[in-house]
Amino acid sequence: MTEKFDLVVIGSGPAGEKGAAQAAYFGKRVALIEKEPYLGGAATNTGTLPSKTMRETALVLSSFRQRQLYHLDFRGLKDKVTVRDFLGRERIVKETERARIMENLRRHGVNVYMGEAAFADSHTITVKPNRCAEFQIHGDVILLATGSYPYRPPNFPFHDPRVYDSDTIINLHEIPPSMLVVGGGVVGCEYACMFAAIGIQVTLLEKRGRLISSLDNEIAAALKSQLEANGIRVLVDDSVHDVEAGQDALTVHLESDTTLDVDTILVSAGRCGCVESLGLSKVGITTGQRGQIKVNEHFQTSVPHIYAAGDVIGNPSLASTSMEQARVAMVHAFQLQFREGVASVLPYGIYTIPECSMVGHTEESLAANKIPYVIGKAYYIQNARGQIIGDEGGFLKLLFHKEDMKLLGAHMIGEQATEIIHVGLTALLAGAGADLFIQSCYNYPTLSELYKYAAYDAMMNRDGKPKKKPAAKKPRSAAK
Repeated sequence: MTEKFDLVVIGSGPAGEKGAAQAAYFGKRVALIEKEPYLGGAATNTGTLPSKTMRETALVLSSFRQRQLYHLDFRGLKDKVTVRDFLGRERIVKETERARIMENLRRHGVNVYMGEAAFADSHTITVKPNRCAEFQIHGDVILLATGSYPYRPPNFPFHDPRVYDSDTIINLHEIPPSMLVVGGGVVGCEYACMFAAIGIQVTLLEKRGRLISSLDNEIAAALKSQLEANGIRVLVDDSVHDVEAGQDALTVHLESDTTLDVDTILVSAGRCGCVESLGLSKVGITTGQRGQIKVNEHFQTSVPHIYAAGDVIGNPSLASTSMEQARVAMVHAFQLQFREGVASVLPYGIYTIPECSMVGHTEESLAANKIPYVIGKAYYIQNARGQIIGDEGGFLKLLFHKEDMKLLGAHMIGEQATEIIHVGLTALLAGAGADLFIQSCYNYPTLSELYKYAAYDAMMNRDGKPKKKPAAKKPRSAAK
């Protein structure tokens, strides 16, 4: 007999977990299916948390190397670090998060099934456990939260153990002398930074003319400068033609006729939706070129009772937005009268070294929409907390409407940027302007104070008052 549920969720990543919990909180009977032997999806096991944990390990080394606090030099630590050291904390964090997810689902009364899921019909899911007989469950509503996996371009020899994608890189066998990171998007830049910080000679290759196209141009340019100062060779407007796997090195031939010899390659070329085993054709759901499922503003697919959320629907492919998408989808599916949609303004955090973060409009989008704006900036080097932590290259950039001084966008590069950006996020959601920052009293010394002085700077720019430009220093090279 087929067991019946109000909701069947396929996938236990951020979207799957939060969608299941949202429906269960309101009394719905929920089943969740996960094909892997552990919960959490890519966010917990191969992507978000592992990479950010590895970054923190790298920061322990890079912060000492770059700043040499109190005249102490700990640069020799990098020569003693092992792969086990580098990945040890990452494994602990993964195990802790898997346990947290299981406990959250248990508290909400969600039935968890481990096995591969496929549609038998639009309401019936066949579950194939690893060691048990398959069975079927029925769902009045289905939520597809199957996530994504790295795209592997055919011109790379992924059969070679020295060639990695963003999932397999966490299984790095040894710390190599050199690495080519292919792809100057968010993931490529993040990994390039952390590996350079532990002493690997990193070359970062991007086929477009700049890094991370979603960033404000000025922030992207500042990031490139700081990466280069930290020893990363950045190549733009170029791409890989082919790779020769030699015994001693990987020889990479670029379209520009340049040749690179490297020990390891990390390919970051985007991601594909995990849909192959679902049998979507049985229920009439089609996907895009890389497996992304199309949805409407309520996250419904072309079949009204089947919803999809998270990486499987494509951009922005962030854990934070995936959670919100799934919650909103379930509110709509069960008419819960709880919330209407995902927040209209979403922050983006990029965990490079240094961090970058943004929310709202960029200068380029304001210019394209012919919106008059004024810029205000504040620099870490002129901020007491910035001086204490030794960040000499960071800055905050605020964009205001030139007429009413309402905040339109906030952009930041520097330590704690992904945290401090939330001040700007809250102001944008509240429809606030420069006066909010000027009237606020911030703790001293803090990086949050940058908002006050960026607002002052914007008002001076609007009024045409002369000001003294900061004597900004170039970031010091990690090699010094």
